[in-house]
Amino acid sequence: MATAQELVVDEAKIKKAVQSGIPLTITTFTLPHEIELYIEQVLLIFLKQVDQERLKDYVVYCVQELAVNAKKANTKRVYFTERGLDLSNPEDYKLGMTTFKEDTLNNIAPYLQLQKDKGLYIKLIFQIKKNIIYIEVRNNISITKMELVRIHDKLARSRQYNNLEDALSQVLDDSEGAGLGLVILVLMLKKMGLDEDCFDITGTDTETIARIIIPLDKTRLENLTDLSQTIVENVNSLPQFPENIMLVQKLIGDPKSEITDIARQISMDPALTADLLKIVNSAQYMLAKKVDNISEAVKMVGIRGIKNLLYSYGSQKILGDDTNEKRTLWEHSYKTAFYAYNLVKNFKKDHNLLDDAYVGGILHDMGKIIFANVHPELLSKIKSFCADKDMPSSTFEDLAAGMNHAEIGAKVAEKWNFPEHLVHAIQYHHDPLSASPEDRDLIDTVYLANMLCEYENGNVTFDQFEPQVLDNFGITSKKQVDSLLERFSAGFKRERQSG
Repeated sequence: MATAQELVVDEAKIKKAVQSGIPLTITTFTLPHEIELYIEQVLLIFLKQVDQERLKDYVVYCVQELAVNAKKANTKRVYFTERGLDLSNPEDYKLGMTTFKEDTLNNIAPYLQLQKDKGLYIKLIFQIKKNIIYIEVRNNISITKMELVRIHDKLARSRQYNNLEDALSQVLDDSEGAGLGLVILVLMLKKMGLDEDCFDITGTDTETIARIIIPLDKTRLENLTDLSQTIVENVNSLPQFPENIMLVQKLIGDPKSEITDIARQISMDPALTADLLKIVNSAQYMLAKKVDNISEAVKMVGIRGIKNLLYSYGSQKILGDDTNEKRTLWEHSYKTAFYAYNLVKNFKKDHNLLDDAYVGGILHDMGKIIFANVHPELLSKIKSFCADKDMPSSTFEDLAAGMNHAEIGAKVAEKWNFPEHLVHAIQYHHDPLSASPEDRDLIDTVYLANMLCEYENGNVTFDQFEPQVLDNFGITSKKQVDSLLERFSAGFKRERQSG
């Protein structure tokens, strides 16, 4: 989200990230004072969005402490390298640490420059997923076993203290410069009502990761869940699918049905026939010749393809596009579907996944479109519900702005008897790592397509993409994302112009 050269706090971007569950990232190489102030401002806005302002002082201390420790770990790497010492060698480690603190305190500038030259970063990540705040401080160095043992030993000893006075009365090993800081951090976590399982430091081959997990207030969780369910139950403008589409779906689900039976049922509805032929002949299917009858369309697109077309077609007919807000949301959905389809075509080459990814892209933001359908009577009913439950007005405002829209969309999809994989594509399109393995490719595709749209609009940066999803598509750099987006965007414009 920010680097040392860009220190303007974008409140709108922070709000959007909170509402959508997108990670906020701040990357720095030297952690100057202005970045520390920037981090504090971002955290304040972030916590305010989830009604956790009371935690601000505690969270800011913990994040700053972990960031400073990450910076020291990076400095240690360049210091040992400059002295020709092996950090993983016990003798070298002992020798280097006798002078590390004094040398770097007296003349830190050249070491900070070396860190920057080597690309040793400190990356902070703030994210809310499933009503849990995740805070991570990462640096791109591999922590040694010796360092990890020392840190965990300090953490274990610090948990015995109930207050700062107890800690200060003990002799702390401060050769690493982190002993007392970690003790205070653990005490801060206790003041937030968190136990030791909410904090940990781990290492991979390429990164050291310090992570704090803060569950949101239970009352707020219950409010959001109850209100989401109430909205789904009371949106009378969202009936079951139209009867003509349900009859086709029933035939498709009957193993005894022939393709001719399905085509005949579709053909009985001239409007449905015309719309489906228009979709089948669009650039999505890239058919060799124009198809002008439903029987041929069903054969060429396949049963699964027709089934998915009906889900997206029926949803759009019910939800409508009669306002500017809804038209904007559908336009985003069409683009997400186009990008999802092309991601599969380029990276996965799975015909079934092609169809599922396209319809998943069209339907992923159904929860937002449902809110755009809210009528005055429903609005009044929702506000009464909030008042009866003594909920703060911000709860409804959060939902209206997009928070929980994936959950709401998934609940409506269940109401409409969508297949489980499409329900999950809607439910997890902002949280792909929470999905089950069997849905992984579909949900990763819809997630990445949506993020590409958000990236194209300037709402997210490359750092905010989920690394595991990028790995699934073999994407390793911003340059690849930019190149992919350039091609997809041009293709989408051509399709819309030809349509």
